[in-house]
Amino acid sequence: MYAQVAVNVPGVTGVFDYHLPTELEGRVLPGGLVSVPFGRQTVQGIVVRMVEQPQVLETRPVGELLDPEPVLKEYQIRFAGLLAEETCSTLAVCLQLFLPPGLSQQADTLYQLRETPLENGGPLTPLQSAILAKLHERGGLRGRQLEATFPHRNWKEAARKLERLGYLLIQPVLPPPTVRPKRAHMVQLATPQAEAGATRGGLGRGAAGERRQRVLEFLKNEPWPVMTSWVYAASGANFQDLTRLAELGLVSLSEAETWRDPLEQTEWVPHTPPVLTPDQQGAWEVLRSAIQKAASNEPAPPVLVHGVTGSGKTELYLSAIAETISRGKQAIFLVPEISLTPQTVRRVMGRFPGSVGLVHSKLSPGERYDTWRRARAGALPVIVGPRSALFTPLPHLGLIVVDECHDDSYYQGEIQPAYHAVEAAHLYAQQSGALAVFGSATPPVSLMYRAHREHWTVLTLPNRILAHRQAVEHQMNRLGRALPPLPASGGEAATLPLPPVQVVDMREELKRGNRSIFSQPLQNKLSAVLAASQQAILFLNRRGRATYVFCRDCGYVLRCSHCDLPMTLHIEPGGSRNDILVCHTCNATRKMPKTCPQCESRHIRHYGAGTETVEAEVQAMFPQARLLRWDASTTGRKGMHEIILSHFVNHRADILIGTQMLAKGLDLPLVTLVGVVLADVGLNFPDFRAAERTFQLLTQVAGRAGRSLLGGEVIIQTFQPDTYPIQAASQHDYAGFYEKELQKRRQIQYPPFKKLVRFEVRSQKPALAEEGSKKLASRITQWIAEGGYKESASLIGPVPCFFEKVNRQYRWQVILRAPDPLAILRGRELPAGGENIVYSVEVSPPSLL
Repeated sequence: MYAQVAVNVPGVTGVFDYHLPTELEGRVLPGGLVSVPFGRQTVQGIVVRMVEQPQVLETRPVGELLDPEPVLKEYQIRFAGLLAEETCSTLAVCLQLFLPPGLSQQADTLYQLRETPLENGGPLTPLQSAILAKLHERGGLRGRQLEATFPHRNWKEAARKLERLGYLLIQPVLPPPTVRPKRAHMVQLATPQAEAGATRGGLGRGAAGERRQRVLEFLKNEPWPVMTSWVYAASGANFQDLTRLAELGLVSLSEAETWRDPLEQTEWVPHTPPVLTPDQQGAWEVLRSAIQKAASNEPAPPVLVHGVTGSGKTELYLSAIAETISRGKQAIFLVPEISLTPQTVRRVMGRFPGSVGLVHSKLSPGERYDTWRRARAGALPVIVGPRSALFTPLPHLGLIVVDECHDDSYYQGEIQPAYHAVEAAHLYAQQSGALAVFGSATPPVSLMYRAHREHWTVLTLPNRILAHRQAVEHQMNRLGRALPPLPASGGEAATLPLPPVQVVDMREELKRGNRSIFSQPLQNKLSAVLAASQQAILFLNRRGRATYVFCRDCGYVLRCSHCDLPMTLHIEPGGSRNDILVCHTCNATRKMPKTCPQCESRHIRHYGAGTETVEAEVQAMFPQARLLRWDASTTGRKGMHEIILSHFVNHRADILIGTQMLAKGLDLPLVTLVGVVLADVGLNFPDFRAAERTFQLLTQVAGRAGRSLLGGEVIIQTFQPDTYPIQAASQHDYAGFYEKELQKRRQIQYPPFKKLVRFEVRSQKPALAEEGSKKLASRITQWIAEGGYKESASLIGPVPCFFEKVNRQYRWQVILRAPDPLAILRGRELPAGGENIVYSVEVSPPSLL
C-alpha cells in the first residue's frame, strides 16, 4: 500500500506518494499525521488516502507516525479539499486548521556558528555582525527565531553570505511537536489504615515525622490515588517525605495523565429549559424536523434564524443541541468573539454539565491540545468557541450553530487560508451530514438573499422575550422599590417591545451652543439612569483618546511611519509629557510631539473622541458614576473580557464605555439606556458594505437595552440623521433596509448579484507592489478572454488599497467581479511571490479596504 500525503510546506500544492515501511504497515490510515522526506528536508504531512499504485516510478518511505490515532476523519479531509478549492488555497493549509498549536509543525532551518570561519571575506555589514553576535549569545537558532529577532530586515541574504564566508552552518530541521499529554505524580495509601496508624515511630523525629503523619491521616480518607500537589497543600509535606513513606511501604507513588481543562474553574448554575413562547415553539417544531431529517442521512438545507435582539434564539440553539446529543451526535456552537465565550459557555454548561469543551486562541497550547484530544475521542459532545472551534475534530458531528452570523469576526483574512466561517460551516455540514443553523437579528444581505434563492429554511422570531425577572426583582428589593408591572401578555412566555430609538442631530446641538460630545438628551437620560440605580452603555466605534493628531497651520496629520495610518493619542498617568501615540494596526508608538514635524508650528492638537475621551468626559460630568471601559486596550490580558463583564453584570459599575465588543450579543438585564456617541463612523468608507455594517452595528448595540421589566431606550447621535442605514436602525426595520440595500447592490452589480475575488500584492518597495499588481491584472485579463468570460466578468484595478501602507508593506489590489469567478481561476497558477513581494487571494471578502 502507498500513502498520498499533503505536506505541510508553504506554497506547495497537491499530494505526494510515499510507500510504507514494514513497521508502519497497518498502522498508517487516512488522516494520519506523519513525517516524510521532502527534497533535502523532513516535513510533516497528513495522509489523504491510501492507494495501491503510486503515480511515480520511485517512492520514498514514510518516516514516522507522529500520532497513533488519525487526526482527521475522512469526511473532514473531504471538507478540507472543498475549502481549498473555494478559497484558492492549498489542501495542506486547510488540513492544518484541524490541528492544535504545538502539534502542527513546519520544517525550519537551523543556523549555527562554525568554530572557525573558512575564509576571510573582508569586513562584515552591521546586520551580519548582529546575526553572529546573537548566535554567539544564544547558540544555534531556527529561522523563525531569527525572523522575530530581525523583523522587516533582509537577514536571510545576510545569513547566506555568512554561510558562503564559512561563518555559519545552515541545515534543515523539523521541530518535534511541542505539546504532549501532561503527567502528574500520584500517591495512595499502600497499607491498611490500622497498620499505617501504628507505624508512627518509624516516620522520623520532629517536624518531618509530624508532616509524614499528616500525610497518612489525609490519605486515610482517600480511596483513590491523589495528586501529590493536593497532599502537599493539605499536610505541608514535600516529595522527600513521600519518598520516605514509600520506602517504608506505607504509600505507593505513581504517575497518571491529567487533563488541562480551561473550564475547570468556571462557575455555572444548572438550569432547566424555560417555557417557549408561541414564536419559539413554532420555530422549534420546524428546527426539530430538520435535525431529524439530517440524523436520518437525508439532505437537510441550512436553517437561518432571523430573530430580533432578545427574541430567544439561544434557547432554540440549546434545544437543537439537546436533540442532537440525544441522537448520539455532537454539536459545535460558534460565537463571533472570545469576549462572548464566557457568557455563552456558562449558559451551555448549565444545560449540559460535564459535556462542554472550550476552544479559542487565548487558551494555552496544553489546554487546546487536551481539549482537541478529548473531542477527537468523542468525550465532549458540545464545543463552544469562535471561528477556530469549527475545526475541532468531532467524530460524529450532527449540528453546527453559527450565532451572530453577520459578524465580520467570522472572517479570517490575515493568514491563509482566507475563509469565512459561515461558508465553511455550510460546506462542513454538507460533507458531515450535519445540520447548519445560522442566526442573527441582522443577517447579511447576501446570506438572506441566498437563503431565499436556494430554498433554505428561514425562521423568524419577531418579538422580544421578557427575561431576567429574578435579577430585576433582586434589584428592586435591594433599592426598596416596587417591581414594574408585567406586560399584558403575562405568563412565563411574556414578550416585550423593542426599545424606542431617538436620533439626535448633532448639527442642531452645535447651533444651540452645545459643544460637548454628549447631546442634551443623552446627558438628561444618563442622569435619570444613575438616579434610578440602573445601568447605561455608551458605544463608540473607536478606542484611545483621539482619532488623529492634526496641525491647524499646515494641515499635517501625524501618521505611523510603518503603516501610513493616523496614530491615536493615549493619555498616560503622570501628565502630558508621558502621553503616547499608538498605531492600532502595528502597535508602533511614539511620544506626542510639542510642535508640528512638518512646519514646526505649536498649533498641533488631537481631534475626535476615543473611548478614553468619553470616559474622562463622563467622569467629569458625573463624578459619582462608576465607570468601566471595554475595548482592545483594556482586554489585552487573558481573562480580562470575563472580568469586565462580570463586574458590570454584578452592578459594580454604572456605565460601560466600549467599542464594537458591546454590539456582540451581550445579555445585560439592568441596562436601560444605550447611547451611540457618533453613529457616522464608518458610514462613508469607500466599501460596498459600509451602509450594511453601520445598520448592523447600530441595530445590534441598540439591542443591549430594554431586555427586562425595567424597559429601555436608545439615543443615536449623528451628523447624518437622514441616511437610510440610520433611519432603518432607528425603526428596527430590517426588511426596509434589506430591500433598499438589495436595490443598490443590483444597480452596481455587487454581491449577491455578482461575486468578488480580491487579489492583494504587498511589498516594502512601492514600485514592486505596483508592478506586481499590474502584471497580475494582465494575466487575469488574459484568463477572462481565454475562457470566454468577457461579457460577464470585469476587473477593478489595479489600484492602491484604501489603507495603502500597513506594517511597512505597500498594498495594491485587483478585484475580479463575475457570476462565478472561481470558474475563471480554476486550474490557473497564481504568482508564488518571494522575499520581496507577497500575493494573497480572498474569495468573497467582507471588505475591500
